[in-house]
Amino acid sequence: MGRLVPAVTRAFDILELFLEGDGTLSAPEITRRLRLPRTTTHELVTTLTARNYLVPVPERPGRYRLGVRTYQLGSRYAEQFDLAAEGREVAREVADTCGETVHVALLEDTDVIYVAKVDSTHAVRMVSAAGRRLPAHCTAVGKMLLAALPEDELDERLEGRELVAMTPRSLTDPDALRAALAEIRILGVAVEQQESNPDVSCVAAPVRDRSGRVVAALSVSVPVHRWSEDRENELTALAVKGAGELSARLGYRAGR
Repeated sequence: MGRLVPAVTRAFDILELFLEGDGTLSAPEITRRLRLPRTTTHELVTTLTARNYLVPVPERPGRYRLGVRTYQLGSRYAEQFDLAAEGREVAREVADTCGETVHVALLEDTDVIYVAKVDSTHAVRMVSAAGRRLPAHCTAVGKMLLAALPEDELDERLEGRELVAMTPRSLTDPDALRAALAEIRILGVAVEQQESNPDVSCVAAPVRDRSGRVVAALSVSVPVHRWSEDRENELTALAVKGAGELSARLGYRAGR
């Protein structure tokens, strides 16, 4: 385990002080309560204020309160916490309907992180697991999430990245990936055929939060020996329905 960084520890100590009392503090109070040098307190408070973790209280000169950045972090945590809990419930409902493996995943940089997984009732090995990270371009959930990004953000994330292969069918050419993502935007669903696992195909649909932003994807994975055009159509409908249910639980209302 690496060593703790004193300056970062002190910054968090300052932020945690605001959880007490009326939620406002002055620099002298922070200095006294944490027994810090005045110069250190001034530098840390100045930095936290510049990054919007603290803001001055207009009607109380010299005092600070928590800034909007702390709210944003808390909201993201709550969003992902709800996503994992609600995702497990919805994934269970979808899996109970079709008997196949269901995942819920979110995007981090160019990888997907699985936050929920309900296994198939059939005996088949999957490379995924709750908490596991996989290259987004190799998975249906990942391609769904990449397709939902604005073009400039997608370009930034993919720039200089090597698209590694998990199977011989993985998309490793950037132009081929971009063409696939363009099609996914039109269709509204993503399909993966043996791109992360040579024995599995998968279909995924987008999960939206209350603002309509795509925050996750829900997928149904099937061994190739049970994959067919009819089965794909059936599971696509289930994935879309499940993703819609999860979106509704996160506060999304279509057409609002």
